[in-house]
Amino acid sequence: MEITLLGTGAPPGLPRPDCPCAACASALGPDARAATAALVDGALLLDLTPGAAFAAARAGRSLGGVGQVLLSHPHDGPAMEVPAGLPQPGRVPDGRELALLTGHRVRALAMDAGGTGYAVTGPDGQRLLYLPPGGAPAGLEEATAESYDMVLADVVGRPDALARLRAVGSVGPATDVLAVHLDHDVPPGPELRRRLAAAGARAVPDGTTLAVGAYEDVPDVPRRTLVLGGARSGKSVEAERRLEAFPDVLYVATGGTRGGDTEWAARVAVHRERRPGSWRTTETTDLVPLLAQDGPPLLVDCLSLWLTDVMDAVGAWDDAEWAGGGEKALRERVRELAEALRCTARTVVAVSNEVGSGIVPATASGRRYRDELGRLNAVFADECEQVLLVVAGQALLLRG
Repeated sequence: MEITLLGTGAPPGLPRPDCPCAACASALGPDARAATAALVDGALLLDLTPGAAFAAARAGRSLGGVGQVLLSHPHDGPAMEVPAGLPQPGRVPDGRELALLTGHRVRALAMDAGGTGYAVTGPDGQRLLYLPPGGAPAGLEEATAESYDMVLADVVGRPDALARLRAVGSVGPATDVLAVHLDHDVPPGPELRRRLAAAGARAVPDGTTLAVGAYEDVPDVPRRTLVLGGARSGKSVEAERRLEAFPDVLYVATGGTRGGDTEWAARVAVHRERRPGSWRTTETTDLVPLLAQDGPPLLVDCLSLWLTDVMDAVGAWDDAEWAGGGEKALRERVRELAEALRCTARTVVAVSNEVGSGIVPATASGRRYRDELGRLNAVFADECEQVLLVVAGQALLLRG
């Protein structure tokens, strides 16, 4: 089964008409995208968009053999003209299956938002899933879920859709996940590619033709990632974003609760509200046993609070205790953590503060903490496939 992407953008296209934002201003050349539409084996058109015939011609394809046009989402705006020779667009009712004379079978999937998803099985048995913008499959169950060779989805807008598909086995390690319905939420180019790669997805230019089921170099999601940054740099948001497309994440909050501290409670509440509903949370600084267990991905936020707890435990704030064995005990705890990270089979994303570039602390204990956090970050980073530094909400790749 062969698919040609006549467009890969959001319904308004990219750049959006008359939009002055930075993403639209930089969406030029191969980063410019028409509204998403997919031509399957020259016989089935998923979504009819303005200029579809010209887009097909630019891609070296013709719409002359199209026998079925299906719409996946409501098309706002003026009525769209159907090119001569094309059948009138339609929509398959949820749960119903349509058999084409070409041997393709199309089953309509219910969405949790407006629109319809289409599972297309080709004459050769290859499976393609096409989802509408802003939609995720509703009512997926592992016992009845199909596995797909290729998925076209709104990965940026609805990463949880990908998480749902992974949870039931519809998306596996060999599934080619392509991001479509791309809008101006993420700057095009390197930043878009970086975010998609973290979700195990990729994007291609308009007009690209792909063979469904053919081996592709699927982005290799880093198994261990350290995200560094200063206060309010966006490091926690970046870490959470990296796991939004994966199910059953365990969020490890190392800060715990602080009775009577309303400002801290407000910070914790903001973090909780941001997390997907499918994630679980545990409040602990005992990271080594978690890393030793099999299980879903871990998001550890953050290592700086883990270090505070360990330094409390070894008496690091007292010079006599520090010299009498506290320093040695701290080094051993850090070594144990690094060893556990090296041996873990879980996907891990950890957050830590980068404090070594600011004002030198006025107290000896503050300087000790700053130095030890720098050492911890370096040891932890050595065990990670990917290390990021977040500055002003922008992620800079240091490794990976």
